[in-house]
Order: sequence, then structure tokens, then C-alpha cells
Amino acid sequence: MTSNHYSFEPKVLLRNKYTQTILGAIVSGNTDFPECKLHKVFIDHNAKLVLFELPSNNPEATVVLLAHGMGGCSEASYMRRIARKLWIRGFTVFMMNQLGSGLGMGLSDRLWNGGSSDDLGKTVNYIAKIHPNTAIDVVGFSLSGNILLKLLGEKNKKNTGIRRAIAVNPPIDLKMASYFLSKTNWGRVFNNYYMREINLQVEAMVECFPDVFIAPNKSTILEFDEAYTAPVAGYKNSDDYYSACSAKNYLEDIVVPTTILCAQDDPFVEPTIFKSVRMSSSIELNTPAYGGHMGYLSKKPTPWGDYRWMDFMVVDWVKS
Repeated sequence: MTSNHYSFEPKVLLRNKYTQTILGAIVSGNTDFPECKLHKVFIDHNAKLVLFELPSNNPEATVVLLAHGMGGCSEASYMRRIARKLWIRGFTVFMMNQLGSGLGMGLSDRLWNGGSSDDLGKTVNYIAKIHPNTAIDVVGFSLSGNILLKLLGEKNKKNTGIRRAIAVNPPIDLKMASYFLSKTNWGRVFNNYYMREINLQVEAMVECFPDVFIAPNKSTILEFDEAYTAPVAGYKNSDDYYSACSAKNYLEDIVVPTTILCAQDDPFVEPTIFKSVRMSSSIELNTPAYGGHMGYLSKKPTPWGDYRWMDFMVVDWVKS
């Protein structure tokens, strides 16, 4: 996926994992592109999600599906920025809003979670029906990266319709990620942001589905997963949910060519986790020393003139 020429190197002052993570999120870059075509994907009788399409002029162009991380949606700057870079290079791009996210808020009686592989699978099937005989590559960011890897590794889902996949900074151990967010000082900084976004999704859901189960107000991801995510998804408790849905338990069974891009200093992902799990030979691992969680602001400009190494690597992977 990468060469030494394009290996990631940050400026000395940007080697801090939290600096990379925060600046990577707040510095947006160019996110302009034409109005997208809106699709609504039927998940079940009380759940639809919104999908946006940037169509290529080439009917045979590869289709790329982008799926956002926790608290995000298709409007997240990294989603729009990378979608733009793919689209201007001739690809058809879809941007998925997970259940209850983005313009899909209020269209579902439940929210997505780290194990929502059925939703992703149905979205890929929907795209395959409107773009038959076209290759589909999927890019999963953060929590959707975990979902993507889980989907690929589930034994009953070998024929996913996905040609290739890349998971960017996937928290493949959900319990570890949740405990970092909920129990550490730096983690609570990110936790507070995510909980604000989740509470907005809950409010929209309750307004449209007043009879749905909702958890009492919770202040951390761990508390929310224990009180809402786990029971609504059919798990006994948060530990049961984390165990069943962590992608680390599915990596050995992946047969689709897959790349995992994850910095060794990602605060949400234990740096030794990829060495401690059994992994399929279909997986290529790219673990630069720095980059934080989806930061990757580089010292030198990419061939496109910006400093977004992650963007370049994702697009270069699609082109390869």
C-alpha cells in the first residue's frame, strides 16, 4: 500500500498523538463538491439510513463507499474531503450515514453501534443493485472500520459484494477503546464530544419514535453502552457487546483483500493489539509510528500539495 517515499513523518511539534488527533479533526481542508444524489436504504420496517452518491461520468468506474466514525456523518470533514479527492479522480463515491446519523436522524427507532455489520452489508447490497457488475471498495473510518472488519470476518458472510476494504484506525478492541474514552483524563475530552453528538441523535430518535426504549442520561460511552447499546442490540451487558462486536475476534477469517491503517500512537487503539491477535494472510497492516487517531498531518506535502497523508493513502489505495 505504501512506499518509503510516502511513509508518514510529522513535524516534530506534531508528534504528540493528541495534537494529531485534535488538529486532524478541526482543520477541515477543501470539502467542496457538487450536490449529491440522496438515497434511503431500508434496513427494516422502523429503520432507514441515508446514503449520498457522487456519480462518476464513467459508468464503469470503481464504486467507493465511505463509512464514518462515531459521532460523525457524511458531513464530517474527512468524509467530504476524501470523497472530493476520489470523485475528481473519476470514481463514483457513496457516503454512508449510519443509522440515526446525519440526515438520517429520526429515520430509525434505534442507533447504530460498533457491531452494525448487517447495516453495512445491506448498504453494500443496495449499491450493488444500482451499480451491477461494478467493483465496490469500502473504506471504514474508526468505529465503522471495526464494523467493516467484523462484516468481512463473519463466517456466514463470505460473499459480501466487497472487492477490497481498508479500515482506517479501527478500534478493534471495543472494551479498551470505551475504557480509554470513559475512564482517562484525555479520553474524557473526546468522550464529551461524542456524547454530545449521541445525545442529539437520541433526541431526534425519540421525537420521531416516542415509544422507543432510551437510557437515562449518561455521561460516558461506557455508561451509554451498558444502559442502551447492549440491551437494544440484544446483548446481556456492555462486556457481552464488546466481546461479540470487537473486530479482533474476526480478523482470522477475512478472505477479502483488506488493509488496516492505524498509527502506533492511536490513543483509542492499544499499540500491541495487532501483534496479539490472529490475523488472516489477506490483511495488509500499515502502522506508522505517529498519526494519532485519524490525524496524519505530515511534515512534507503530499503530491497533491496538501499535508493530508491519510487522504493520500486512502485514494492511492483505491487507485492501486
